[in-house]
Order: sequence, then C-alpha cells, then structure tokens
Amino acid sequence: MRTDSAGFAAFPYHGGAIDVARRLAPEAPEPWIDLSTGINPHAYPLPDLAPDVWIRLPAGEALAGLEAAAARRYGAAPEAVVAGPGSQALIQALAWLAPKGVVGGLASTYGGHAEAFAAVGARVAQAASLEALAECDVAVVVNPNNPDGRVTGRTDLLDAHARLVRRSGLLIVDEAFADFDGDESLAPFLPETGAVVLRSFGKAFGLAGLRLGFAVASSDVRERLRAALGPWPVSGPAIAIGTKALADLDWTAAMGERLGAEAARLDALLMGTGWRILGGTRLFRLAQRKDADEAFARLLSAGILTRRFPDMRDRLRFGIPGEEAHWERLTAALRR
Repeated sequence: MRTDSAGFAAFPYHGGAIDVARRLAPEAPEPWIDLSTGINPHAYPLPDLAPDVWIRLPAGEALAGLEAAAARRYGAAPEAVVAGPGSQALIQALAWLAPKGVVGGLASTYGGHAEAFAAVGARVAQAASLEALAECDVAVVVNPNNPDGRVTGRTDLLDAHARLVRRSGLLIVDEAFADFDGDESLAPFLPETGAVVLRSFGKAFGLAGLRLGFAVASSDVRERLRAALGPWPVSGPAIAIGTKALADLDWTAAMGERLGAEAARLDALLMGTGWRILGGTRLFRLAQRKDADEAFARLLSAGILTRRFPDMRDRLRFGIPGEEAHWERLTAALRR
C-alpha cells in the first residue's frame, strides 16, 4: 500500500473514492466501509415508483411540485427554489453565472467551490473573517462548515450580505449539512437580491446516487440559473422520491435523534482511542491526532476510508458508521 503523499493525493477533495482506496490497499478486507463523505448511512426507504417516471420526460408540474415541497421543507418562498441534479452541479453552474472577480471563502472549508470558480478563471482567496469576505465579488460560506461544523449566525450572514450587495456582489451560503443542524439557515430569510442558499438532498436522506439538490436563489439569480440548467434538470425518479421524502417530517425528526446519539457514540469511541474532537455535525466528526496520516493508512489497510486533508495533516473526518458490524470493525481498527 502506498502511504506517501503521492498516494494520498489520488483521493479527491470530496471523499467517496472507494476505487482509489482499493488500488492503494488491494488486500484490505471487503466490504469497504466508506466514512469519508458525511452522507447519512441510513437511507430513506425508497417508495414504489410508477412506470411513467422511468418512461416519460418529467412534466413541468411534477418539477414544480418538487420545488414546492423543498420550499416548505426549507421555509423558503416557492418561487425562489431551483432544483438541480445535485448541489455540486448547482455550484458548477453558479461559477459561470456569478460576478467575475475575486471569490472568497472562509478558511478552511469545502474545496468544491474554489475548484469550480478557479476553473472559470476567477481569482480564489481565503478569508479569515466575514468582514474580509465582504471585500470580495463573491463570498462563499459553508454553514455548518465542512469539515469542522462551525456555524455562522444568520445575523452575521445578513450583515455580510448587506456589505456585499452594495458592491453588486453575491453571497453563496452552502447549507449541505443543515438538515439536522440548521438552526441558523438563511433560506427563510433570503434577501431579495445577491444571495443563494444551497441545499443537498442526498446527504440528509442517504441517497447521494439520486443526484438531487436545490438552490434557494434571489430574484436576480434564479431565472439565469434555471436557464443554465436547461429543460428537465432533474430525473423523473428523483422528482418522485424527492417530493415524498421532503414532506416526511416524522422521518426527519426521528433520524435527527438517531444521528445525534450516533455522533455522541462516535465521539466517545474516538476520544477513547486517543483522538481530540474538534467539531462536526450529526453526519460527521472532525478529530485530531498527531499521527493522523499514519492512522489514515492503518484504517485503509482495515478497509475503512476516512477523509484526510493535505493542508491539515493532523486531522481526519469520520462519517457515521451505518451498521453494528461497521462499528465493530472501526472500533477494532482504532484500538489496534
């Protein structure tokens, strides 16, 4: 197994590369346990789908119904919600539509925004504070933050937006992990101009392969975003499943309690094996240890993929194990 920097560099910034893990650790036990993505390990139960959702192009009314369900779920105005094939696709589209110039994000945070904006020629910068972000043309705040779970208060976000919009800037708030930790969501308080809130469906509902996400966008952005996505931006099965799941508030409440208990269990396991908990959400925990790089390699050899950070070599991010057998394997690997 290659445990040098070159081998580790093969992993993408977003996690989830089990194929890369297999190449680096071909003798690791199967099945692999993927704790690198922060996706809910307890997937929403798939409903029976009518054959038409597979056979016909999605109807406009069905897409509108999905967006209305998302608006109710997120407390947003129905006309503000734009559905897309995953929040990452929405990030890529926004990079083309946003004001050109300097794009700033709070350090350290999810790398997908910086990569998308850099690809279209924007100058990407890291900022130490919201005040510094207000000097950028586009400000990106991941809230709760990935990977440490840091939460930026809604009042502070609105203050930053007020400074940005005076310069015709754009505030993007990525709430990918807000379904179970979203008390400060900006979606119900979206400003009229210069603001976008991104929400992930797949992470909260454990259905990342469905590729479904939403932008709650101000009036100057939403129609341009719809035009960029084109007709039929979401598949018929995704519309049907998403509409049902978003309305199932009982499932969400019960899942929030379950994940809260499991996050506490993971904290106890990590602290009991020499890790310091730095933060996280109910879907992931960020932990620190001096030998984190070596621990990443040891976990790989045990068939367990976590999330490492090239710029923070003393930390790993752990998702929530999905089965008792996964807990047992993780416990054994950490204690070893």
